[in-house]
Amino acid sequence: MALLDAQCVPTEDTYALLLRAYCNAGSLHRAEGVISEMREHGIPPNATVYNAYLDGLLKARCTEKAVEVYQRMKRERCRANTETFTLMINVYGKAKQPMSSMKVFNEMKSIGCKPNICTYTALVNAFAREGLCEKAEEVFEEMQQAGHEPDVYAYNALMEAYSRAGLPQGASEIFSLMQHMGCEPDRASYNILVDAYGRAGLHEDAEAVFEELKQRGMSPTMKSHMLLLAAHARSGNAARCEEVMAQLHKSGLTPDTFALNAMLNAYARAGRLDDMERLLAAMERRGDADVGTYNVAVNAYGRAGYVGRMEAAFAAVAARGLAADVVTWTARMGAYARRKEYGRCVGMVEEMVDAGCYPDAGTARVLLAACSDERQVEQVTAIVRSMHKKPKTLFTI
Repeated sequence: MALLDAQCVPTEDTYALLLRAYCNAGSLHRAEGVISEMREHGIPPNATVYNAYLDGLLKARCTEKAVEVYQRMKRERCRANTETFTLMINVYGKAKQPMSSMKVFNEMKSIGCKPNICTYTALVNAFAREGLCEKAEEVFEEMQQAGHEPDVYAYNALMEAYSRAGLPQGASEIFSLMQHMGCEPDRASYNILVDAYGRAGLHEDAEAVFEELKQRGMSPTMKSHMLLLAAHARSGNAARCEEVMAQLHKSGLTPDTFALNAMLNAYARAGRLDDMERLLAAMERRGDADVGTYNVAVNAYGRAGYVGRMEAAFAAVAARGLAADVVTWTARMGAYARRKEYGRCVGMVEEMVDAGCYPDAGTARVLLAACSDERQVEQVTAIVRSMHKKPKTLFTI
C-alpha cells in the first residue's frame, strides 16, 4: 500500500475508510484483502474497522458475508459496540429474520452494551418488514421507557409495521400521534401511508394522502408515484394509472422498473393483456425487466388460462439470467391448481426446492386449492407441517 511504502503508518480509521470505499465500489474481495493486510502488518482489526466492513456489506446486501464477518469478529474476541449490534440487527432484519435481530438485541443487553435510538429503530424495522406490529409496538414502547424520544425514523418504522400487516388505520393513527407529539412527518411518512391504504385496496384514501403530500410543499418522488400507481393497479384502474404515469413524466421523472411493474400489473388486473404485452416488450428491449416484471406476466397469463404463454413467461426468467422467486413459482403453480392438476403442483414444489427456492404460506394455499379429495388435502397438510418443522433459516447467530 502506498501509505506504507511512504513510511506513513495508517490508523484503524484509515483502514475503515478504505473498507467502506471498496464495499461501496462492489470490490468485496479487496475489502477482505484489507483485513488480511492489517494482520500482515500486526494490526488487529478493531470494532471501528469491522463496523466499516459490516456497514459496507449491509449496503451491498451481502448478508451471508456480513454474518460470517460478525462470527469471525466474535471468535477473535473483538469487542462489539452499539454500532456493531445495530448493524447486525439491520442485517438480520433485511434478511427477514426478525427473531434473529431480537437475539442480537438481547445479546447486546446481556453484555451491558446500551442500545441507542438507532438500535431500537432498527429492531422496530426488523419486525415491521414482516408486519409484526405487536412486536414492533413492544420495542417502540421499550425505547420510550429507556428515555429515548421517538424521532421521525422511529415513527415511520412503526407505521410500516401496520402497513405491512394490512392495517392502514393503525398506520394512520401513528401518523396522527407523530404530529400530536410535535414530530413533523417527512416525505417517507406520507409514502408509507399511501402504501398502507394502497395495500388495503383503499385507493381513494391513498390518493388523498398523495395530494396532501403535495399541499405540504413536498415534491413526490419516484417512489411516491410508484406507490400511488400500485394502489390504483390493485383495483384494476388502469386509466388512472396512465394518468399518474403522465404526471410522473410531467414532473421530469423517468419511470423506474418498480413504477413500470405497477403499470404492468394495472393492465393485467384490468384484463388489458395486449397493453401488458406491449409494455413488457418495451421493458425487455430497454433492459428494464426484472423478476417482478415476469411475476406479473406469469400470474396474469395463469389467471386468464393461457398456460402456454404463462410457461413462456416463466422460461423467460431463466433465459434473461434472472432467478425465479417464491412468487414466480407460486403464480405458475396457481395456473395448474385452477385446473385441479394436483400431481403437477406437487411435482412443482419439488422442482422449486431443487432450484433453491422454498415454499411459503401462499404456496401452501395454492396447493390446497389444487386438491380434489380428502386424501390430497391430508398430503398437502403433511407437506405444510414439514415446512414448519424444518423452516429454512438462512443464517445462524
